[in-house]
Amino acid sequence: MLKLNEDISTYLEKLFGKDSPQKYFDYINLKPSQYIRVNTLRISPEELSGLLLKNYGIQTQKIENIPFALKVIEKSELTGKTIEHITGLYYIESLASMMPPLVLNPLEDDAVLDLCAAPGSKTTQLAQMMKNHGTLIANEVQIARVKSLVFNIDRMAITNCGVIHSKGEILSKIFHEYFDKILVDAPCSGLGIIQKKEEVNDWWNEKRINVLCELQLRLLIAAVKMLKVGGEVVYSTCTLTLEENEQIINKVLNKYPVEVEEIALPLTSREGFTSIEGNEFNGEITKAKRIVPWESNTEGFFIVKLKKTGETESPLQNTGLKKSVKFFSYKNKEINNYLKAIENDFAINDNILQNYKYLIKKNNIFFINREWDDSLPDTFNRVGIKLGNIDKRGGITLHTNAAEILGGSITKNIYEINEMEELIIYLEGGIIKDTSLETGQYVIKYNNFILGTAVVTSGGLKSRFPRAKRTQEIYFNF
Repeated sequence: MLKLNEDISTYLEKLFGKDSPQKYFDYINLKPSQYIRVNTLRISPEELSGLLLKNYGIQTQKIENIPFALKVIEKSELTGKTIEHITGLYYIESLASMMPPLVLNPLEDDAVLDLCAAPGSKTTQLAQMMKNHGTLIANEVQIARVKSLVFNIDRMAITNCGVIHSKGEILSKIFHEYFDKILVDAPCSGLGIIQKKEEVNDWWNEKRINVLCELQLRLLIAAVKMLKVGGEVVYSTCTLTLEENEQIINKVLNKYPVEVEEIALPLTSREGFTSIEGNEFNGEITKAKRIVPWESNTEGFFIVKLKKTGETESPLQNTGLKKSVKFFSYKNKEINNYLKAIENDFAINDNILQNYKYLIKKNNIFFINREWDDSLPDTFNRVGIKLGNIDKRGGITLHTNAAEILGGSITKNIYEINEMEELIIYLEGGIIKDTSLETGQYVIKYNNFILGTAVVTSGGLKSRFPRAKRTQEIYFNF
């Protein structure tokens, strides 16, 4: 059993009382509860719950006041190995982790920034809440983590998101007073997630969090500068410390035109601290919420919402960035021939593809919802999601990501998998031995859901299931 280190125990006693270390010890040594967030862009909670029970024996139950969340009751070891998981019908995460986007509550026509986005749990939830509309930007400063962010954006079929790799301070010089809403789920010491990340217990002490506090403050200040007047920022961490939470908010309240807004959570929570050991904070911080693990049976979190009440100074530095990404509408001649080819191959009504705008990057065509703000400077690693690849003959091959998004509109060239052997071949990137098919490209369907695409070759139907997804372990119920 994991024993809390002395520094953590002493700190918890100071903040929550003498019995808190024992309560946290008892909590982190319980078997973790498992929750999933249903991707309501593609499936309802009721339908997913039925599929998981029927195909894997995974029992789930609804969570009161969180309509897109399910609690896993049995066979939780399979939850991350299902076809439904790898194809983005749900995301595995704690209830507490779902709260910051819920509090931010983005609307369909908002311009929204997820400032610390990887691996993408909150980015994809924001997109889901925006119903894939508006302008969503996901930023990640660590280039090694951008890959996981993009993977999850693709897996969850997100069509309103651009990905940036930058520091928050730099972004504040580019997007001055641009966003309606910003999420700052800041890097932190992780004191609230020891049940999930036991290594925190090995290194945690108060001295180690000082560097983090400096970073957290810079990120929140950058976010305030990027907000429109009247805009809202949610600051959150998965730690329990005062230094990384209330003290950060207190400093920003003292120097910037923001006020704390009232929030309500569908989980047991406490108010933010306004004093400790003689240190007094702004009384408005009581409106913040602390999710305490042993009281709520989920990860520890701190969440506060700030509203910008006045202008902030414009940056003096000229970044030199200019708009250079060229977007195309459906009617543009340069893109329309490719779109017509897709419509003909899969009998898609042209009204569907008119809902997006397009861009070409080398031999790839990407698409994004048509409300996306295309006046932004070229700071992006990627915008939108891949529609297809332009081949050597000038044709276009539909990408699996696009097939998943357009699946409900595709009425032609559909190959339905009914046998487990064919399913395994497809998911492993092999060739289904069927020589009766006409030449061309197909979408692959299984259990009434689009899995991806394939193309007819001399040997049969060649899978185009993405390599990134093939590396995931999948459970097959024979």
